[in-house]
Amino acid sequence: MSIYIRSSACISPQNTFGLPAGARLKCIEPDYKSLLDPKLLRRMSRIIRMGAAAGLVCLQEAGVKEPDAIVTGTAYGCQEDTGLFLNSLIERKEEMLQPAAFIQSTHNTVGAQIALMLQCTRYNNTFVHRGFSFENALLDALMLLQDEEAATVLAGAVDELTDISYELLTRFGLFRHSQAGEGAAFFLLTSEPSDHDYARLDGISTLYKPKSIAQIEQHIETFLAAHSVDPKTIDMVITGQNGDPKYDEVYTQLSMGPLSSLFHVQTMKPYKHLCGEYPTSTAFALWMAVNRIRSGARRILVYNHYLGLHHSLFLLSSAQKQA
Repeated sequence: MSIYIRSSACISPQNTFGLPAGARLKCIEPDYKSLLDPKLLRRMSRIIRMGAAAGLVCLQEAGVKEPDAIVTGTAYGCQEDTGLFLNSLIERKEEMLQPAAFIQSTHNTVGAQIALMLQCTRYNNTFVHRGFSFENALLDALMLLQDEEAATVLAGAVDELTDISYELLTRFGLFRHSQAGEGAAFFLLTSEPSDHDYARLDGISTLYKPKSIAQIEQHIETFLAAHSVDPKTIDMVITGQNGDPKYDEVYTQLSMGPLSSLFHVQTMKPYKHLCGEYPTSTAFALWMAVNRIRSGARRILVYNHYLGLHHSLFLLSSAQKQA
């Protein structure tokens, strides 16, 4: 069963070409006053603003006032509010704590905030599964549509990078060769086609901790075969190289194996130089693929892996033709 992407919206870094390894790619944010209620805006942390704005713009583009479900993915959650609460815990010696920072520090805050603004009391779920957070949110959305429990689903992912988290992750060596990133992206999904769909999502698959490059190759081949896709019909492969030789080696090996027709310089288009490295960056990759489809590409494969552990595949095609 194919799922149709009626609209998409993204808040991400821009003008990021040529930045050195270790650079921090910070989102260029819109004028939130034109998108969000100023009274609510004062009480929102940056990640809530990004997520809520992306979600609402996505709904506006689709012409949908209220979705049947809201599904969100995040690996880190609201780190700024978490830091405020923990600092308050220390400074106040665990006494007379203000609850607002704790309430807004939970991982489901973004999805809940969108629902509150829409007064939507329907299905609302948040997935916190590291490098598969967005993928599991997307799978949940697909199951809701396939089981006819929802006709429209707002699905997306959001993660932020704070000064403290950047310092800690850098100390762990995560950004030694790559750029740190953040972002928010949402999609309005439906099982029924229309004349205004941006793209069609034909398939999604994940692979955790593969033991060899051969297992990865087999996984990709099986995925394409399951959707009756000839690799030669794929116009572009959006890939997740992040500049770290330790993790980018998999793409080099794929370009030398049975999938060499897919993974070569002319076909592969990396995306992390635009948004940086973070666990839910595949939401940005999907947004990028949707826009390439809108620009004329017929079929796109997205392949990313996060730290060599979480491997993801998305298959998209034009919504104007039925395969």
